Amino acid sequence: MYEPILADYRLDQGKWTVEVTCRGKTLRAKAATLVAAKSRATRLAERLAPDEDSRTVVHTLDGDAVRFTDALLAATFRPESGGTGQGDK
Repeated sequence: MYEPILADYRLDQGKWTVEVTCRGKTLRAKAATLVAAKSRATRLAERLAPDEDSRTVVHTLDGDAVRFTDALLAATFRPESGGTGQGDK
C-alpha cells in the first residue's frame, strides 16, 4: 500500500535538522544548509522506502510546505540568504 513520505525541516542555532517519516519509522539528519538537508532527506527516504519505484516526498518547513518551497528557492537562488533558506526574513 502506498504511503507518502514526510520530510520536515527545522532551523536550530544555524543548523538544519530534517526528520523523514514513512510507514511509522522516522530517521533524522543534520546539515549546514537547507539544500544539503534536502539532499540528506532524499537519501533517508530511499532508506525508509527502498522498494518504492517512485517515491512521493512531502517537504515541509516546521509543518508548512509553502514555507519550505519559499526557503528552498531563497537558498538556491538568492546567495545573500547564505544557504540558510531564510531569504529576506
